[in-house]
Amino acid sequence: MTPHMKRWITGIIAIPILFGIIAYGGKEAFAVLIIVASLAGMQEYNRMAFGQGLSLEMMETLIIALLILLTSFYANLPLLLAVLTFAVMTVLILNLLRIRKQGLDMSHAGRVILGILYIPLLMAHFILIRQTQSGVLWIFFILVMAFAGDTAAYYIGRRLGKRKLLPEVSPGKTVEGTIGLVAGSIAGCLLFRLFFFPMLPVAHAAVLGLVGSITGQLGDLSESALKRAAGVKDSGTLLPGHGGILDRLDCLMFITPFVYYYQEFVIR
Repeated sequence: MTPHMKRWITGIIAIPILFGIIAYGGKEAFAVLIIVASLAGMQEYNRMAFGQGLSLEMMETLIIALLILLTSFYANLPLLLAVLTFAVMTVLILNLLRIRKQGLDMSHAGRVILGILYIPLLMAHFILIRQTQSGVLWIFFILVMAFAGDTAAYYIGRRLGKRKLLPEVSPGKTVEGTIGLVAGSIAGCLLFRLFFFPMLPVAHAAVLGLVGSITGQLGDLSESALKRAAGVKDSGTLLPGHGGILDRLDCLMFITPFVYYYQEFVIR
């Protein structure tokens, strides 16, 4: 079976489950989905950052990630900031305990802090935006933006792609594919707004599609840079044809905070 076929089969199986949890599962079920996906992504990051096996750094990231995600469920931003603040302090304090054995090497603490700021903090915005008014519609809006852009980028890039976008990080991405990504995302956002989200002004839907697609592409490239630095092709093997959880969430992890703060500070 070709990777392309595996990609579609995985999507056919996963999409109805995802749709059911978002549309009918309630805030609690959705939060559980995000927590499970985030911890799986955190573990993929741990393997890239710290290697196989169990280590103190891995335990730190997983525990702190769980605390961040649980805090976000209550949509209490001051409490979330407090958890992040004390998490960074705790990581640096625990690093002092390693100095006698490992010397003055701050790279371990740096990788832990990067991990907790990258995955659970960004993923927490899924939970935060689900708590807002029209939260279900916003979640679907984000998914349509990402899926429409990703699909357009894939097929346009394959047919017309010639100029490499950033080959040092992602050899397969092209300028033409990125143009298709932006166009597909804008079209997807406008169509979703037309049929399901009419209370969202057209101009805002277009801006979200434009800036959100570019932001998502940067998220994709950022995750690719992590994989390149770790010397791996995919972050994991959990999703046949797609790679790991982070390979599917990379763009969404950048799009969702952007959409959350846009609707918080611009639309309201």
